[in-house]
Amino acid sequence: DPHGDPSWPPREITNADAPPHDEHTPPLSFEVLAVDGRARASVLALAHHDCRTPMFMPVGTQGSVKGLTSAQLLDIECQVVLGNTYHLGNRPGADVVAQAGGLRCFMNWPRATLTDSGGFQMVSLLDLADITEEGVTFQSPTDGSQMLLTPEKSIEIQNDIGADIIMALDDVVSSVTADRARFEEATHRTTRWIDRCIAAHKRPHAQSLFGIVQGGLDLDLRDVSLKGLLARGDNLPGFAIGGLAGGESKEDFVRIVAHCAVRLPENKPRYIMGVGYPLDLVVCTALGADMYDCVYPSRTARFGTALVPEGMLRLKSHFNENDHRPIEAECDCLTCKHYTRAQLHKIATKEPRAANLLTIHNLRYQMRLCSAMHTAIIEQRFGTFARDFIYKQFPSGDIPLWVRQAMEYAEIDLTR
Repeated sequence: DPHGDPSWPPREITNADAPPHDEHTPPLSFEVLAVDGRARASVLALAHHDCRTPMFMPVGTQGSVKGLTSAQLLDIECQVVLGNTYHLGNRPGADVVAQAGGLRCFMNWPRATLTDSGGFQMVSLLDLADITEEGVTFQSPTDGSQMLLTPEKSIEIQNDIGADIIMALDDVVSSVTADRARFEEATHRTTRWIDRCIAAHKRPHAQSLFGIVQGGLDLDLRDVSLKGLLARGDNLPGFAIGGLAGGESKEDFVRIVAHCAVRLPENKPRYIMGVGYPLDLVVCTALGADMYDCVYPSRTARFGTALVPEGMLRLKSHFNENDHRPIEAECDCLTCKHYTRAQLHKIATKEPRAANLLTIHNLRYQMRLCSAMHTAIIEQRFGTFARDFIYKQFPSGDIPLWVRQAMEYAEIDLTR
């Protein structure tokens, strides 16, 4: 509010915040600036923003990141916001978003956007979904109506929504499902569906279609998926590794990321879907990934938890009652500049502005972390950066086995 809030007045967003897009320019170009081990620092040039990777993308499922305005997202230097095809198609509807001028205009966001295909809802809304070769039929959780999402329909909705990056519809199976036959079916179906997605894509001059590697925790099935997607060539200017961060062991998680990332093209972006823990960002970057998304930073903020270099700071804890330091002394976000742990302790989980302030900090933490990784890779000191980051979280040296395994894959020495 205007009474003493340093974020007031909010920043006005204008078209000047976004670069003009020449329709003769490809909607995506990707340049690797430096490689340090497996880690890559790159520029991902999209129609509405030139992004630096590694990059974390906040999730704005229905066109807004919970707790933040678009102006605040700009202030924390967010580059891409993610929306969800199923939820936007269900409510408010793709036609409403299209009439507003696309997702960017609908949410008053001048930079780039990415839309998920709706495939993840096969897991998150499994009890409301029926999956066949034609597509997936969902029962709306709001009014019970039926919605058939086919590869063609997913791409049609995403073309209407107008995001810079759109995702192919894949057959997603929970990583902890104990049914290899179902994984095999889903892997081959995802490959068949990619051709339907490519054929349905009406705006390749303006939107970039990414394929999604599936195959569960089976390396052979992952290879089958990789081979099928790579055969589609320039029809897929980028790739995601999907079907993870769903309850599998961390050892399995890093094994799959390490296996898939190095088999994806060096000249195209690599996106690990659903990853948002800061440690995971560092680990996956060490393994060669470029892009990440997750609701975690904003969701954990609403529960009164802040991200800090040591891990997590639970502001509800009585230890913060008389602590007049900022959440993080080195952080340049609005929250750390103007609020103390003691102030936030009193309002965490109780007042809406607490969720706003902690979301600002948590997302700014992610942006600063990605920027620091980018710089470390450019300066050829990423191994030292990763080691220092890990020991900051595990100062006594009790580093989890999965982190040690990941660093072995990445050939980063953890000895000090």
